[in-house]
Amino acid sequence: MGKAIDTPALVIDENIVIDNIKAFQAHCDKAGLKLRPHIKTHKTQRFMQRQLLAGAAGITCQKISEAEIMADGGADDILITYNIVGSTKLQKLHALAQRVARLSVVVDNAIALQGIAQTFSNSATPLNVMVECDTGAERCGVQTPSQAVELASQIDKLPGLHFSGLMTYPRPGGAQSAATFMKETVPLLESAGIRCPEVSTGGTPDMWSAATLSVFTEYRIGTYIYNDRSLLHTGVTSEKQCAARVHATIVSQPTHERLVIDAGSKVLTSDLMGMFDDYGHIVGHADASIKSLSEEHGVVHVSPDCKLSVGDVVEIIPNHVCVVSNMFDTAWLLTDNNEFVPQPIDARGQVT
Repeated sequence: MGKAIDTPALVIDENIVIDNIKAFQAHCDKAGLKLRPHIKTHKTQRFMQRQLLAGAAGITCQKISEAEIMADGGADDILITYNIVGSTKLQKLHALAQRVARLSVVVDNAIALQGIAQTFSNSATPLNVMVECDTGAERCGVQTPSQAVELASQIDKLPGLHFSGLMTYPRPGGAQSAATFMKETVPLLESAGIRCPEVSTGGTPDMWSAATLSVFTEYRIGTYIYNDRSLLHTGVTSEKQCAARVHATIVSQPTHERLVIDAGSKVLTSDLMGMFDDYGHIVGHADASIKSLSEEHGVVHVSPDCKLSVGDVVEIIPNHVCVVSNMFDTAWLLTDNNEFVPQPIDARGQVT
């Protein structure tokens, strides 16, 4: 397969990536949803640009540092779906707002809102602020429609800010309960004289059932671009649609039933996604399971008649590809002519 690459390595089939981008963009176009992909999965300007060219309305970032790098790559409509707290981050946010055509953030509490309001009180262009709502995922978010209206009312009255809508990240399978929450909230906002331009939802696990449900206007999604083992497990995707795989070399065979690969927790991560008891799917070898990790070693349990041996290279579909992307400075793109081309992970390690 073209030039050999050193392992462990993250290898991405670009043709599969492009197919995945096009397929879900087409789904959203048909459903009447704006698509706002989350770059935390791939963390590259290259694939962000591909998503925008395919028709995405803008992008989603989780951290300001990610958004800064995507702005360098040409993104000009960015939503940061994270409470931004602290003077250093607020200064960076203000500087970023001067660089892009449209910047939006979310809040779910008055303290975070106060910091943003103080930072943008004299801005010529208002900062777009959405209220994050907890509709069942039990992470961030206001807990009730009345709390959402109260926080939106505060945003609506503050100089330098513009209330731009509601945002949620539902639990898997929770689209209907999220829609119920939003259908109660939007009329309450209208009764208070507050217009709600956008109602944003998302999540790769429910991607193929994504719909407006008479309230949602946009969909945020990240993992779909690569897919991973968690999505295989839940039936969302197929193995052939998993674009990102870790290549690892077997470096030891201490017993007939135990192998060791050169990919440990610093590559595959320890994320079990709450659904696995091992650390990735070894493609083509159902009799091999990565049962434990140390930093640089992956211990693989195999059946006695497994044909793998020292020196063999295996392909692993990660449990959770988003965190694996963040473990590499560079991935390898597999091209049409079976050559490997290095691809920097531009926003790798950007956690602030």
